[in-house]
Formats: sequence, structure tokens, C-alpha cells
Amino acid sequence: MATAFSEESQRFKIETSRSANPFTLDSVREALIRQEDTIVFSLIERAKFAKNSLIYDQSSDLIPGFCGSLLQFLLKETETLHAKVGRYENPEEHPFFPVQLPLSPPHNYPQVLHPASASININKTIWDMYLNELLPLFNIEGDNGNYAQTAACDIACLQALSRRIHYGMFVAEVKYIEAPQDYGPAIRAQDRDALMKLLTFETVEQMVKRRVEKKAMTFGQEVSLNEKGDKCQFKVDPSLVSRLYGDWVMPLTKLVEVEYLLRRLN
Repeated sequence: MATAFSEESQRFKIETSRSANPFTLDSVREALIRQEDTIVFSLIERAKFAKNSLIYDQSSDLIPGFCGSLLQFLLKETETLHAKVGRYENPEEHPFFPVQLPLSPPHNYPQVLHPASASININKTIWDMYLNELLPLFNIEGDNGNYAQTAACDIACLQALSRRIHYGMFVAEVKYIEAPQDYGPAIRAQDRDALMKLLTFETVEQMVKRRVEKKAMTFGQEVSLNEKGDKCQFKVDPSLVSRLYGDWVMPLTKLVEVEYLLRRLN
């Protein structure tokens, strides 16, 4: 009798936890789809400007007294300001320069993720990918002097990519809650390969790549009133957006998911 009561009590706790959790697989999927729009629009905005390589130059003197690039300076100052009003108390947000961010008033965000999620931040990898691998593919050369505007667009891209990739922790949490019997053994064995296999759905990934490519075609098409049937021109190459997701966004998201799940039972 006591055992039956204990099992029923445990089942009630699990169901209550699930009902109190605002995140479901459907809601997480919808959030990821909305974030696709943000990423595509941020890339379109960045493509308006020339490469403006000087803003990435660590040795430039654009900011007297600051050791680093203009992009680093602007992003650090932005994060410092946003930290003061609690942006990084939100589990969906991750700073690129977390050291010595100012404290902010506490915010009552829902505690959906395992506390170990606070130790996961791969923004250095995202920074390196964006500057060294993605931007060179834009085919935007030259220097038009719009340094501050260009850096602001870079920041919007970096933050959108960071939010999307780190959202993998929410994906991993809802997947674990829905099927602990599938993920539990691999977590207890600390088996990265098994977790990666569980998290990989190639048909879904191909669908995502096609969807973001179509969004880039739709949102970034150059509109003309000329009805001669000229070939469509795009502000950002749609195939580049598809490659961004296939080569970097989805693999890095799965990396975050694995890192989270490895800590999930701590």
C-alpha cells in the first residue's frame, strides 16, 4: 500500500512538473521557426554594408585606450548595458563577454532547465565561426566607412545565432522529459556518440535547410515592377543561409544539446 502511494505520488510530481513547464516540443519547435526569421533578416541587414574589415582589426585605433577591435568594444558595451536590466538573467540569453558583467535586479524567470545549464556557453565558437567562416562567404568587399552601423548589424547576427544555438538546451530538456527511458542510459554512461545519434534526424534537418532557404528567397528578394520576367535577385544568397544551418547552426545546436544532457542527471 505504501509502495503504491509512493509511486502515485512520484507520478503526480512528474505530471505536475510537466503541466507547469511552459515548454513543450511543439512550443520549442515554434520558437526555433520564429528564430529563423530573425536570423534571415539580420543577415539581410548585414549584407547592406561593405566588408569594412577595419572593425575586426585588433590593432586598429578606432577606440582610443581600448585593446581590441571596434566590434569587441561595441559588443562589450552593449552587453554591459543590457546586463544592468537583467537580459542575461533570462536562460535564453548568453553573453559573449560574461566576465565582470554588472549585477542586475533578480528576475523571476521560469526555472525550466537543469541548473547545470548555466555552465554551457559556446559563444567563442559562434564568434569564430561568424567572423572566420560565414562572413567571408558573403562576397561583400570594400570599405565604405560605415563602421558603427556595420558592427551593429554584426552584433544582431551574433546574438540571433547565439540565441538559436543555445536554445538547444530547451530542445534537449523537452526531449529528455518526453522520453527519459531513451536518453537516461546514454547520459549515465556519458556516451556522447549515443546521445548525438538519438538527437539526429536527417529528414528534419533537410526540411529545415529547405525552409530557411525559401525564407531567404522570400524575405530577401529584390522587388521590381518590371514585368519582363528578369531573373530574381536576392539580397543574401539563399543557398548561403541553407549552408549556414547545415554546416554550423544545427551541428552546434546538437553540440549544446549533448553538453546539456551529459549534465542533466548531475
